[in-house]
Order: sequence, then structure tokens, then C-alpha cells
Amino acid sequence: MKSVLLASAVLFAALPAFAQEVATEATADDGLMQGDIIVTATKRSQALSDVPIAISAVTAESLQNSGASDIRQLNQLSPSLLVSSSSSETSGGAARIRGIGTVGDNAGLEASVAVFVDGVYRSRTGAGLTELGEIERIEVLRGPQGTLFGRNASAGLINVVTAKPKFEVGGTAEVTYGNYDYWRLAGGFTGGIIDNILAARVDGVYVKRDGFITDVISGDKMNDRDRWMLRGQLLFTPNDDIEFRLIGDYSKREESCCAGTFQPFRTVTFNQATQSTSISPNNSIVNILRGLGGVISDDTYGRKTAITPGRNYDNDVKDWGISGELNWDLGFGGLTSITAWRDWKTLRNQDADFTSLDILQITGNETRFRTFSQELRLNGTLFDDRLDWLVGGYYANETLDYTSHTRYGADYTRYANCLVANSLNASVPGLLSPTSNGCLNPTLAAAIVSNPNLPAALRTPVAIFGGFAVPGVYGYDAVAAIVGQPGKTLSNTGIVEDRYKQSSTNYAFFTHNVFEIVPDKLSLTLGARYTNETKKLTANLDSDNTLCAAIAASALASLATAPCVISSFDFAGTSRRSEDQWTGTVVLSYKPFENLMTYASYAKGYKSGGFNMDRSSLNAANVQMTDLQFGAETVDSFEVGAKFDTRGFTLNIAAFRSVFDQFQLNAFNGVNFVVDNIQACSKDLNGGDRDFAGLPVNGVPLTQAQAAASGRCDAEDVKAGVTSTGLEIEAAVYPAPNLMFNLGMTYADTRYRNNLTGVGGKPLGTAFFNLPGNQLSNAPEYVMTGAVTFTPPVTDTLSALFYLDYRFQSGINTGSDLYPEKYQEAVMVVNGRIGLSGPDRKWSVEAWAQNLLDTDYQQVGFNAPLLGSGTIAQTARGGPAANQLFGAFLAEPRTFGVTVRTKF
Repeated sequence: MKSVLLASAVLFAALPAFAQEVATEATADDGLMQGDIIVTATKRSQALSDVPIAISAVTAESLQNSGASDIRQLNQLSPSLLVSSSSSETSGGAARIRGIGTVGDNAGLEASVAVFVDGVYRSRTGAGLTELGEIERIEVLRGPQGTLFGRNASAGLINVVTAKPKFEVGGTAEVTYGNYDYWRLAGGFTGGIIDNILAARVDGVYVKRDGFITDVISGDKMNDRDRWMLRGQLLFTPNDDIEFRLIGDYSKREESCCAGTFQPFRTVTFNQATQSTSISPNNSIVNILRGLGGVISDDTYGRKTAITPGRNYDNDVKDWGISGELNWDLGFGGLTSITAWRDWKTLRNQDADFTSLDILQITGNETRFRTFSQELRLNGTLFDDRLDWLVGGYYANETLDYTSHTRYGADYTRYANCLVANSLNASVPGLLSPTSNGCLNPTLAAAIVSNPNLPAALRTPVAIFGGFAVPGVYGYDAVAAIVGQPGKTLSNTGIVEDRYKQSSTNYAFFTHNVFEIVPDKLSLTLGARYTNETKKLTANLDSDNTLCAAIAASALASLATAPCVISSFDFAGTSRRSEDQWTGTVVLSYKPFENLMTYASYAKGYKSGGFNMDRSSLNAANVQMTDLQFGAETVDSFEVGAKFDTRGFTLNIAAFRSVFDQFQLNAFNGVNFVVDNIQACSKDLNGGDRDFAGLPVNGVPLTQAQAAASGRCDAEDVKAGVTSTGLEIEAAVYPAPNLMFNLGMTYADTRYRNNLTGVGGKPLGTAFFNLPGNQLSNAPEYVMTGAVTFTPPVTDTLSALFYLDYRFQSGINTGSDLYPEKYQEAVMVVNGRIGLSGPDRKWSVEAWAQNLLDTDYQQVGFNAPLLGSGTIAQTARGGPAANQLFGAFLAEPRTFGVTVRTKF
């Protein structure tokens, strides 16, 4: 890996001198340049080199060479971007720019990196993890887009522009076959219906592939592909002043995703005498699971899992929409109107404990977004084109329906019995016996119960779980009888149905104006946006685990932990929140000479607040709907940059500093989503933001209440809690005809400040004790990307293609809570492609490989639900032993195949 960094640094260092040589020797006939890429980042058509913001523009050809079929492949081509997925490729997709993003599994949170397709906002990043069909380009705008793309783009956005209809008849067809029985069929047709007035286009894609992970119980393949997409368009140009584009699309996915594997099993303990940790490969949770007949393996990259018979990871998605874009030249200016309707629905199942035992299940969780949006823009020039003005408005109405069913499985009572028995086993080794009733060794249990000299704290639970307190009834079945609910069980209980219905209305007014202070030299851009967002949530929560509350209210309250992991209460309520925000941008750009543009900018970004759609945020004893709310996220960003563009060479550099206030953090603790707004205190909290229950302070372990109360900050001392500072470099070199090099580098120091608090100075949640001062999750400090494309002629009619790209990424923590067990070492991913094309590329045959080096790495590490507790980060500080099992959602292994294309 060090050689990659060194080689990239040498190439960057050599570029300026090499660029001068290329620029000097180039002639008009060399064919070095691919031409200026035209982008619409400022809602105007401009050459990329003239846009004074940090932006990457990826052409259709670059995407095709890299093997991209969805926005995730942009990772190889845009170093500041990271797109990943976790438990679901739809609801779990997340994009991050400069280390900032939002975990996508919680429907209540919108993304910090917005996704637009043909000018239409997509409600979640996961909606972009699907086949894109024929596209013109993809733009990645870095930093907050507070003016023109004000809808929740606090970190940046991905703007996908699909291919438009043409009046000339043409078409494409593609067939791909690869390993894992991968098939991809794609095609498109365009042409005029009425000459120069009406044209049409149809594009379609079908993909099917076996999965990468094998269920050792059934032999089925998980994480497969089975999807298709169809998009139709009409282009209407009744005269030279009017262009109307109507787009309709429909896509469907029926896949099994996403199965996880386990990281190596271990138990971590703390030795008070040596003040050090000890790590053992033996894990009591694993022993219990196997003792109960479960199948589980820690061969992380063996790509095998064990699924409970009858359970699955089915993930079905239906996504459709229609939009109309009108561009009308009114003489004094141009009017643009984009009207759209989107309907996105996903239905998901999950064997949530990731073992062959039936401990935890998610069945029929449904998420549906229905969105209507309308955008109007009017753009023109004044004062002999010295002022380029733009004003506009935006309206969106969205309905979100989310239904959750998380329940204990048929084996949960047996497993919960063993958790209690395991805690007793610490006092009496040999007492644990997974194959026995109540999970206790009957002989040893009888001896304990009959010995009056033993403490009641031991004898009482042994009597209950060993079948002596209620003769012939064991474990939690006996507990149920004692608390007055005989015959009740924990198995197959939990959330019957939690329904959340959120309606939101967003409207905004904006302006974006470019003043030519000195024509073609010095420009000032001023933009502002006012946004109002109103959200109303109705929740209906229904559960059937009556044992939880009964045990918690009884003398056996110490046994309530396992029954109450899934909080059990019924409730119905409504909550409403409304907010408005001013955002904007100021940019001063200067061109000292024709080929160089420099700029300095300030931008304020915003992402709306909302509701955590997870009952864990509510206090069962005093349910308040306001406890589900989290606040809006804002950012102040400063950037200076330069763009150099000449024949044979382009170089873009940007240095940035962004400060995020009330950063929205979404973390999964193994069962529930914990959401908080992260801020910091300007005064020293004396370690109060690093407390957690069980950590000794002055030799005395903190209680849960003490840990929760420490770390409070006065409201007047609160400041922003997250910063992102760094440097980006992107370059393209065309040293000879048909040869192109692309290089990118991003350094991003994206981290939490010290002395963290929750919103308004409340104590930081104890789950986040590891955050202060550390780099954010999935935020690599260094990223290097590169690509070489060589298309030499072979004969007068044939040409070849040689393509290679890479992405080197420094180590990251893949978990929002930053537990060390979720750390992913630095990785490098390489893609390659070789091919042969006919005249004018009318046909081509290409062999390709993705992840050519077969690099094993995880996209996301997670706490395996209900399987243990703790982390080495707690234990190493004198906390309790950690036996938590950790899972991993893996990146794809090496794939390879052959693609045949034709066009006419």
C-alpha cells in the first residue's frame, strides 16, 4: 500500500512539468483532449473548468470502462466520495463526501449527500443503488449545496443526467456474462417520431446473478442480483424556443440481501493487577449457541452463513416515477419547470441473529415513499451580460409509511435462559448446561438449592431456572408463573406491528447570481435560499410481550434485561415539527490568465430534522412523542481552489474547512437505532463525554444513571461538534493520442471534537463514549484514485481498449459508535478491462474484471443482535469483560466476464 501512495505522490509532483511539455508540443490534430465536459452544477450549462466549485464530472464512457451500473462504482472515479451498503442495498445504502454522510438504515433520517436523477430529488441514497441505464454523465458536487440544491445536501450531492432522446435513429444493445452466473442484458432505442418536433427513447436493463454468500443449512446463495429497469422518454420541440422532456421509469428488484458473516470470536477481560487486557478466542455466547444446536462460524471471508430454516433475507423493491421538464426561452430569460412524482417501496425480511437458531427475526418490514415535487427557475442576463441572474422556487410533498415487525424467535426462551445461566456460571463453574431444562446442570442446581449456607442471590435464581421454585417449570417459563402470567412465553413475541406515517411539506425560494466585476477575469457569485420544512408523524405501536413489563415491576426485576431488549408497550400518538432556514453561498473567482481560474467561497448548508422511527427512543413509563425528534443539521463551509485547463492537461485543487452543527448521528446498537444531534462544549467536561456504565471512576463503577447524567454542558457554552478539513486534487493528462491518465487524491481530517454533548448541551448518549476526538465512521483520511485508458488503433478499422483503475483507501472504522472491532484496514481495489472495437465502435468485445486482486474487506461492521455485550474500548479502560459478537457486511469478491456491445 505504501508503494501506491508513493507512486501517486510522484505522479502528482511530476504533473506540472509534464503538463508544460504536453501543452507546448500539442497541436490541433493530436486528439489529446476529450473536450470540455459540460455540467449543470449551477443550473446553467457551463464548461467544467469554468465552474467555481469542487465538482467531479464522470462521463458515460468512463463509467462504462469502470464497469459501473449504479452510483457505487463512482468510488473508483471520485476520491472524495464513498458509497456503501449494509443490511439492505436499498434502505441501507449510504453516500459520504469528504467523510460526511448519514447511515441509511433508519427511514427517519434523510441523507447528507443528496441524490438527483434528471433534476428530481430521490428520497434516500439507496434509491440510486439500482441500474441507471444509458446516461450522459454523473456530477459529484462536493461540499454543502445550500442554494440551488438546498434539499438536504449538507455534505454534497450526486447529480445523474440520463441520455436524452435524439431525432436521428439509433440504438444500442449489450450482453454480458460473468462468473457467479452473471447475466446482464441492456438495450436502448431512440429516434424521431415527427421530424424536429417529437422524438422518443426507450432504455431497458435486466440483471441476474448468483449470490456471494452460501447458506450452509439450505445451500441457497445470498446477496444475489435479480432486477430490471425500463425507462421511456419523449422529447417535444415545437419550435426553437420550447423544449419539453417527459420521462417515465419503472424498476423492480427481488433479491436476497444482505447476509452477513462473523468476525473472529473472542472474549476480552481486564486484569486489574497488570492494568491490561487479555483476549481469549473462547466466547461463552458461541458456546451457548452451539450447545443449543446452532451453527455459527467466524471464518469471515469464507463467505458462508447459517440461516434459520424458514427465514430469509428477501429484499423486494418497486420504484417508479414520472417527470416533465420544460425549458422555454422567453426572450428576456429562460424558464425551467420540473414536475415529478416518485413512488418507492421496499419490503424486507431478515434472519436478524445471523445464526441457524431462531432468536431474532424481522418479517415484512415495509418502507414506502410517495413524493410530489415542483421546481421553477427563471434565468437570464442583464447589463450587457455582466449579470447572470437566476431566481426560483421549489415545493415538495412527501408521505413516508414505515412498518416494523421485530420479534423474538422460537428459540429465544431457551437462549435467554442460557444467558441467565451463563451469569450464574461465573460464580459456580459447571452450572451452565445448554442441553438441560432451564440451561442448568440439574445435579449441580439441586445441590445449590438444597444448601442453606449459600447466599439467596444464588439459590433463588437457580431454584427458578432449575425447575424447583415452580416444580417442573423452568427458566423464563417459571418466571412467568411467578409474576402472575403462567403459560406466557418470550418466544415468538415482540413487536406485532409498529406503524409510522410521516407527511412532510417542503417549500423554498432561492436566487443565484453571478456578477462579472471584470469581464472574463473577476466574478462574484451571490446565492441565497429560504427553506421551510414541516413534518407530522403519526405512530401506532403494538406489541405482545406482556412478560417484559410484569417482570420489570416485580421482585425479579433483575431478570428483565433479556425480556425487555425489545421494548414492549402499546401506544398511539402524533407529533409535529416545523423549521425554517436561510442558507446560501458567496464565491469570488479570478482568472489571472485564460487557462487558470482561482476561487474562494463560503457556503452554508442545511439538512432538516425529523423523527427517529424506532420505539427505543421512547420511555415506556412515560411515552412522549417529542422524544422521537432530532434537530436540523447545519454546516458552515469555506473553500479555496484553482482549476488549470490546457491542451493535454487539467488540474483541479480545492482546500476546504467545514463545521457541522447538530450533526445527525444514527447508530445501530445491535437491536435498535440510536439517534442524536452531536455538539461540543467549549469548556472541559473532565471526561464526562467518555463515561459509560461499569467504568470505574475513582475505583467505583458508574451506574447507568450516573453515566447518563455526567457530561452536561451549559447551553451558552455549546458549539458545533464535527469538523472536516482537507485537500483535494484531481488531474487528467493526455500525453499522446488515445492515451489518458486520471489521478485523484483526497486528504480529509473529518472528526468529532472533544468534549462532546447532545443537542443543547445535554449529556452525550453513553453509547457514543468512543466518539470524542476521533475520525468519523467510514471517513478515510487518505484516498488515492487513478485510471489509465489506452485506445490504440490496431488496423484501419479496428481499435483496442486497455483500461485499469484503482482506489486506495486508508483505514476506517465502519461503525457509527466507533467500536475498535469494526475497524477496516487500508484497502486497494483495482478494476481492469481489455477489448476490441470495430469501425466507429459499432461493435465491441470486452473482457473485464472487478476487484481484480480479489481484495477481502468489509463495508460495514456491526454488533450482532442479542449476541453478547461490550467492546474492547470499554474493557481496556477498566470496564467489564466484553463477549459481544461482531458481524460484517462484506464487499464483493473478484468478478469477471465478457461483454459484447453493438450500436447503430
